Amino acid sequence: MTDSSVAALRAASGPAARTRVWDLPTRLFHWALAIAVFGMIGTGLNGAMEWHFRVGYSVLALLLFRLLWGFAGGRWSRFGSFVYGPGSLAAYLRGRAHPDHLIGHTPLGALSVFAVLIILALQVATGLMADDEISASGPLTRFVSGDIVSLATGWHKAQGKWIVIALASLHVVAVLFHVVVKRHRLVRPMVTGDKLVAPASGRMAPSRDDAASRWLALVLFALCAGVSWWISSLRV
Repeated sequence: MTDSSVAALRAASGPAARTRVWDLPTRLFHWALAIAVFGMIGTGLNGAMEWHFRVGYSVLALLLFRLLWGFAGGRWSRFGSFVYGPGSLAAYLRGRAHPDHLIGHTPLGALSVFAVLIILALQVATGLMADDEISASGPLTRFVSGDIVSLATGWHKAQGKWIVIALASLHVVAVLFHVVVKRHRLVRPMVTGDKLVAPASGRMAPSRDDAASRWLALVLFALCAGVSWWISSLRV
C-alpha cells in the first residue's frame, strides 16, 4: 500500500484520535518473544544446549500464552481481528485497504504473524522430540518412535533453524524499512500501546487494557509457564 493511499484514506476519514490498540500483555509478549527467539538462535548456534533448552521452554510458554490470548485478549490482539480472506489481501496490495487495516495487523502483516507463530511452534515441538545422540535430547523423545525422533531432529537442526533465522532477519529488515524509509511509526505503538486512529469505519472501540484483563493475562501466563515447566521435567 502506498503512502499516498494511506494519507488519502486518513484524510477522508476525519481527525484521528489516540486509541489503545495493543494491550500491555500483548506488548510484553511481543518483546519477550523477540528476546527469546534471538536467545534461542544464539544458544543453538553456539552449542550452549542447556541454555538453548531453557530458552526453548520460555518460547513454549509464550506461544501457549499467545494462543490463549488470541481469544481472550484485547480487541486487536484477538485472532478474529486479523484473519483476512484472499479478497482483503488483494485489496490491500492494490492500495484499497479498509480503514480497519490501518489499525491492528494489516493483511500482509497478519500473514507474517501467523507464519512466525506456526514456524516457532513447529521448531519448539521438534526440539522437544529431537536427539543429537551426544548430550542433548528433548523431554518427549522417549514417548515417540525412533522414526519421529529422527525426523524431528533433522528438521530442527536444518530446515527449521534456517527458516527461523530467515524470518527473524526478515522481520527486522521489514521494520527498519517501514521506520526509516516509509516513516511509519511501528515501534512506538508496541511500546506505548496507542495509535492515532481515524474514525472512518465507525468501529473505533479500543482494546481492553484494564487491571482485570492484565490479571487475567498473568494467570493465563502462569498456567502456560506451568505446562512448559512440567514438560521440561520429563527430560531425563
